[in-house]
Amino acid sequence: MTWINLRRAVQLLFGLFCYGFAIGLMIQAHLGVSPWDVLGQGAAGQTGISFGVASILIGALVLLLWIPLRQKPGIGTVLNVLLVGPSAEVCLALVPEPGQLWGQVLVFTGGLVLLAAATGLYIGARMGPGPRDGLMTGMHGRFGWPVWAVRTGIEVTVLALGWALGGTVGLGTVAFALLVGPLVNRALPLFYIPQIPPARG
Repeated sequence: MTWINLRRAVQLLFGLFCYGFAIGLMIQAHLGVSPWDVLGQGAAGQTGISFGVASILIGALVLLLWIPLRQKPGIGTVLNVLLVGPSAEVCLALVPEPGQLWGQVLVFTGGLVLLAAATGLYIGARMGPGPRDGLMTGMHGRFGWPVWAVRTGIEVTVLALGWALGGTVGLGTVAFALLVGPLVNRALPLFYIPQIPPARG
């Protein structure tokens, strides 16, 4: 394994761990979960399946949307499904629930910023985006729309659907939907690992 490939692998794994940890932080803040988690809650409540199973099924459905966008899953796509959930559980086990409102706001903000950075990390590793982020990058590549606009539009749509299904919505949910797009737009260029052209003989 070359140095650049080792860096990509480490960045991917670290990014996915941070992504799950960030989700755990926002859950512990109790100010509202992210739009995709609202959708997972709503789907679980309507069908009687667990939240984890609902999240997996939603991810599979999102992957189907990759087909018209000509997106191809990579190893990072698979690892996203396998690692993000357990990483969130690590956070829930280690980080206590804040007892005061200022603590809730601080924990939520930290989770939101960490999630945006983590998104830049694992997408920048170029080993395949997660199902949801692949939808974002696919629409950006196919239609040329700005990443921040695509991400914000997706999050707001998912939020509305999840709320209609009975998912939990709070002020933190609204803040996530409105702010994650611009934050991810800033993070992507910071962590992108460019492809090195093959050496010519």
